[in-house]
Amino acid sequence: MAVDKTLLSEFRLPVPVEEDLEVEIDDTAEIVDSDIVITESEDGTVTVDFSPQDFVTEMLDRHDSNLAEYVDENDLRHCASKLIQMYQDDRSSRADWERTYEEGLDLLGLEMEDRTNPWPGACGVFHPLLSESVVRFQAQTIQEIFPAKGPVKTKIWGETTEEITEQAHRVQEYMNYQLLEVMTEYRSETEKMLFSLPLAGAAFRKIYYDPTLGRPCSMFVPAQDFVIGDDESSLENAERYTHVMTRSSNYIRKLQVSGFYRDVELLPEELSADVIKNKYDEISGVHFSGSDTDRHQLLEMHVDYDLPGFEDPDGIALPYVITIDKGSSEVLSIYRNWSEDDPDRKKIQHFVEYGYVPGIGFYNLGLIHMIGGLAKSATSILRQLVDAGTLANLPGGLKARGLRIKGDDTPIMPGEFRDVDVPSNNIRDNITFLPYKEPSSVLYQLLGTIVEEGRRFVSMADIRVDDMRQDAPVGTTLAIMERAMKVQSAIQARLHASLKKEFKILARIIRDYTSPEYPYETVANESIKRSDFDDRIDVSPVSDPNASTMAQRIMQYQAALQLAAQAPNLYDLPLLHRQMMELIGIPNADKVVPGSESPEPKDPVTENQDILTLSPVKAFEWQDHEAHLRVHMVLKNDPEMGQQVQNTQLGGATLAALDAHIREHLGFLFRDQIEEELGIELPPMGEQLPPEIEKKLSGLVAEAAEQMLGKKQQEQEMQRIAQQQQDPVVQQRQQELEIRAAEVQRKTQADQQKAALDQQKLIAQVEDDENKTQLKAEELRLEAAKIAAELELERQKIAIDLMEQ
Repeated sequence: MAVDKTLLSEFRLPVPVEEDLEVEIDDTAEIVDSDIVITESEDGTVTVDFSPQDFVTEMLDRHDSNLAEYVDENDLRHCASKLIQMYQDDRSSRADWERTYEEGLDLLGLEMEDRTNPWPGACGVFHPLLSESVVRFQAQTIQEIFPAKGPVKTKIWGETTEEITEQAHRVQEYMNYQLLEVMTEYRSETEKMLFSLPLAGAAFRKIYYDPTLGRPCSMFVPAQDFVIGDDESSLENAERYTHVMTRSSNYIRKLQVSGFYRDVELLPEELSADVIKNKYDEISGVHFSGSDTDRHQLLEMHVDYDLPGFEDPDGIALPYVITIDKGSSEVLSIYRNWSEDDPDRKKIQHFVEYGYVPGIGFYNLGLIHMIGGLAKSATSILRQLVDAGTLANLPGGLKARGLRIKGDDTPIMPGEFRDVDVPSNNIRDNITFLPYKEPSSVLYQLLGTIVEEGRRFVSMADIRVDDMRQDAPVGTTLAIMERAMKVQSAIQARLHASLKKEFKILARIIRDYTSPEYPYETVANESIKRSDFDDRIDVSPVSDPNASTMAQRIMQYQAALQLAAQAPNLYDLPLLHRQMMELIGIPNADKVVPGSESPEPKDPVTENQDILTLSPVKAFEWQDHEAHLRVHMVLKNDPEMGQQVQNTQLGGATLAALDAHIREHLGFLFRDQIEEELGIELPPMGEQLPPEIEKKLSGLVAEAAEQMLGKKQQEQEMQRIAQQQQDPVVQQRQQELEIRAAEVQRKTQADQQKAALDQQKLIAQVEDDENKTQLKAEELRLEAAKIAAELELERQKIAIDLMEQ
């Protein structure tokens, strides 16, 4: 059996050939023994392989082997012919899309057009509606998806622990390091994609590991170079799609020498015309200056195929990546396109589709398809207006045959006078100007309407701030912006989803192909990189699919700040302000707005000062809450201070912060009163109590609260009675009665004595109720002490159990 030379290149054994030894060796391998193969190289050396069959078996067992080396030549030719025909069928199915795209590229107006119709030198300007839309989309989107700090962020699904949080930080930092510092072509390829995407409606990214560079790569693939059947719905479900690549002979030879491609001779070919690529070259003003025969068109087909010799037992076509030289119909490589440890042999995705506006078929719709007609109409009207102005300023006309002008018919310069031979009558009678009109104002208005409709359709119209009320609520302004940017926001959301797929592929490549160590210094025990890229960490773009512009996000934060001003105790204001500053690009936001550290205990006057400056304040359990409340209420009820606070811009937030702090002290004061009523201290705040202890304690607290309420109501009633007795109106009335009628004085005194007796009875009854209340309180104290003892005994038991364990 003969074995290809390239497979035996690592096992060559040079054998000198003596001159007097007559040995005839063919150019191809000759089998001397069943286990020996001899081949001759060009330099005269002989290569002897003693175990070719073992070597072939070993290479076939490798999952990443080029299977084209082991498939019969006839099968390879049949495979190439069949796949090329499939590619041509897929290409034909999108012919209408290509033709529309080609015609629409002319509307960009990126090339100068010298028109000869209706006359030489007629206006050839293009209206920039289409190009303006593309450039704006590109500029706006690149800032959203590729900020200066990097385009990747991480998300943790499920329960968050400190270990997973540190892992997510390492993954995010390393992927941003790769995209910013290592994959230097990533940003330029992204900007190229963002220019082509809105025009064609579809663009593709190819993410792969380049062994020559030793790092991942991400390549922009234009829609015209990615061919897929129009009946396919997605890349994940497609049975085949083709990446058309144009490569030089030297590039292909390098891959052949490295063993990536099969070492076969490729015939020179003349590349078939690619109308879209030629149009791009025409617009850019470039063309290929070398020989076309030095370049080859390769078809890299990702296809489900039943490969001869490697058939599936169930007759299922398996996913392969097959590269074919289209000119010579030679199969260069066949690689398995599934993971070695995947029993289901699912296809590995190397491409990500980016769409502008989804249409009916696979290829999405772009600006050429949606506003191409408007752009063409705007260009036509603009040219008519310019040509009308030209004719109005430089009119043409008719002259009499006998009229002769010195200098022939060259235009007369401003301030120039020429001699004229007039056959008869006046010059006016021998010259007639054609009735050219000035540029039409109606046509100009129509141009503005068409352009406005086009801009509105692609959400490119500027939102004028002066059209909005300055005192309008943030929610109203945000709703107006959201409505104006609805189409743009939907496109940004599609880009966000595609970027997420791309980053997932990149994370897989980093895990499977790159070094297991981080290339920079990290914290101790953080050097394991490969295990970091697991399914616990989800990578996604930093772009926000819910807000496609900076203005929208700023308005959202302003709405949050307005809500925080109404209830500041519910919000983490330092965090909110830091996020706002990071959004608008202010560096060192964590230093400008320090973190929300726990405030230290302060005296009530200092707390009032902090409240006036909106600095954080906090009440503590051990403070004298009655004294603090008196000082805070002075600040709240001071009319002069209150007027000055209300006149400030943050007066509402200041009063809200003061009320929130007063409520803190009131809560602690109520806790102190309950403890005083019980006669014991309540368990520490935040301590987890056993259910049975918490249930008993809740019952005691409820009774103590009711008794405390009864005491306060009795005190309030006694104060009311005392106040009523001291009422000057009542005393004056009594004096008037004494002066008015002496005859009823005795009766009045008797009534007073009776009233005094009733008062004494009431006081005695109150004292008796107080004695009963004190007795009941004593019983509650004893019961609470008993519960506290049981709680302490329970804690001791738990401690003993823990020590025994």
